[in-house]
Amino acid sequence: MTKFLNRENCYIGEGVIFGDNVIIYENNHIEGNCHIGDDTVLLPGNFIVDSSIGANCKLSSSIIENSTIKDNVSVGPFAHIRMEASIEDNCRIGNFVEIKKSDIGKGSKISHLAYVGDAKVGENCNIGCGAIFVNYNGKSKSKTEVGNHVFIGSNCNIIAPVKIEDESYICAGTTVTEDIESEDFVIGRVRQERKPKRAKKYW
Repeated sequence: MTKFLNRENCYIGEGVIFGDNVIIYENNHIEGNCHIGDDTVLLPGNFIVDSSIGANCKLSSSIIENSTIKDNVSVGPFAHIRMEASIEDNCRIGNFVEIKKSDIGKGSKISHLAYVGDAKVGENCNIGCGAIFVNYNGKSKSKTEVGNHVFIGSNCNIIAPVKIEDESYICAGTTVTEDIESEDFVIGRVRQERKPKRAKKYW
């Protein structure tokens, strides 16, 4: 049985199928060929079109278009998943994350303020705040492949095409332009310099 907390403030299209024990808050818009799995909670403000949402998921104030989300996935608030993206079980897609035409492996976390486009991300990866998968050079788009158990730190730029193998670690602020092999530790940033008492010059 589907439970609407405020049915009058929702739009549900004719092609939408709900599983058991789905809870839908106000201001949800669901249209096209959609399936919402058992025990899933749609918090306020989602827009879902032509997508499949698995069981025991929780979505908040997010846009899901032409994509597949498997079981036990948390999305939002303010995430955008689009263009045939696929999110596997037990993932966390957090606030202000955009995923475009990418596969995200089981247990991976992209918690906030990141863009993942034209990529395949393995299992149990962590993609930090502000990480950008740079997939467009102004003329064409390229793909990125990320293995399992990879850590990508905050504010990293991943310049496609590039391959990042299993269990590698990329430090915050690094721009990746070359392939990374398994268990590599990668850092690429300008070294900090401290100029004592020079701040007064700029005040």
